[in-house]
Amino acid sequence: MAAPVVVDVETQMTFRDVGGYYPEKLRISVAGLYDYATDLYKAFEEPELPEFFRYLENSTIIIGFNVIDFDLRALSTYYVGDLKKFPTLDLLKHVEKSLGYRISLDDLAKETLLTQKNGHGLLAIEYFRNKEMDKLKKYCLSDVDITRKLYEYGKTNKKLYFKSTAGKQDIPVSWDTAVTSVSSQVNLTLPW
Repeated sequence: MAAPVVVDVETQMTFRDVGGYYPEKLRISVAGLYDYATDLYKAFEEPELPEFFRYLENSTIIIGFNVIDFDLRALSTYYVGDLKKFPTLDLLKHVEKSLGYRISLDDLAKETLLTQKNGHGLLAIEYFRNKEMDKLKKYCLSDVDITRKLYEYGKTNKKLYFKSTAGKQDIPVSWDTAVTSVSSQVNLTLPW
């Protein structure tokens, strides 16, 4: 049964390693997702990405934070189709449109969910380089969980929160109008 998925990816390298903002060059260490159809969290290492892509191909929408400009671009070198054709909800794009600037996942989590991330992207790269894959998967799936909870909070309450210089402020959201897709037709490349 097709349902939404929430995704996040971690990479093997930094932008400094590849000479600039080139997500396509960073190589995936771990891709994580929450699948609404099965109510399960799953993490996939680089060799397992074909299985990860089956979830994307069979989802009704891909939900993420900075998923359009980062995650999907980082994944694009592994996928034979065009990931931009998938219906996508990028929470960061919607927040940026409302505020006029970007804020971090951690900033939203602290004020909206009263929780915080358990690290940062450079820590994820360190886990990969130290071959600490269990820690890396836990970190990635924690970000997936925070993103899922922010999505659900915004869907129910029509707002998220962040802390500005003036204090706690709300960001009106309407996920129903925030879906991005270049094309409504997706060619499936992998059998399910």
